[in-house]
Amino acid sequence: MPQGSHATIREFTVTDPQAGPYGITTGPDGALWFTLVHQGRIGRITPGGTAEFHPADPVEAGPMNITAGPDGALWFTGLRGDRVGRIDTGGRVTLFDVPAGGPCGIAAGPDGALWFTLMRTDRIGRITPAGEVTEFPLPVPGGMPSMITAGPDGALWFTLNQGNAVGRIAPGGDVAVHALPTEGAAPVGITAGPDGALWFAAIGTGHIGRITTDGKVTEFPLPDRAARPHAIVTGPDEALWFTEWGTAHVGRITPEGRIDEHPLPSPGCEPHGIALGPDGALWVALETGALAQVVPG
Repeated sequence: MPQGSHATIREFTVTDPQAGPYGITTGPDGALWFTLVHQGRIGRITPGGTAEFHPADPVEAGPMNITAGPDGALWFTGLRGDRVGRIDTGGRVTLFDVPAGGPCGIAAGPDGALWFTLMRTDRIGRITPAGEVTEFPLPVPGGMPSMITAGPDGALWFTLNQGNAVGRIAPGGDVAVHALPTEGAAPVGITAGPDGALWFAAIGTGHIGRITTDGKVTEFPLPDRAARPHAIVTGPDEALWFTEWGTAHVGRITPEGRIDEHPLPSPGCEPHGIALGPDGALWVALETGALAQVVPG
């Protein structure tokens, strides 16, 4: 992208402001799937189409994050209900009880299973498409594992929001924890970057972090340290794109550390999840009831 990057942004209202679009991902059917954390529903929309909704769980369960699974379905976490859910592309939902612990982040692993974080009990969970659950304890009491992603090294990488660290778990269960250099970073979103490293959003201190698979951390402060970066994903342009919950912006950072920020159309729209869409654009879940399409250019 040239010096002084640009982006075309459109906003699509999909629900009332109380519904809470939160997590978002691209499904195997060429549609975007997103959670309504305050309504207990899962939404589906094709670029340029109309949203449709499927009941996912009781409202109090709070469907939060969502990812494409290895079985052609979508999988999501129920934070308050201690469930992991599966929804096929026809809208049929299956719910699996998991040990109490507040399932939050979820990602497909290299082993054909789904891996998820348990925020309240400092554990990482693994669930097979058939619903068999395994738990792995973490060595950081009160660490609050948050988001999780598949790394380039065949392991899963996750953030420890209150542990000021990034962790790695191998499919066999071996865990390594890498402390972050800045206190109070409170990392949340994490993704595999285009450069073979992991990138994460430090909501507490307003920076984007990069960690290599051998644990070396580099930090890139945002222009506004109160921006509260939340979710992050690799874009179509060999850069990382992230949401700024505190300032209603979407940001872009190159692997070299150059940062550009783009205001979303509605101030105070509370951007949370971000995903690379089937149309090559970035799609952002806005908790105030909309999705934003961000086209780099």
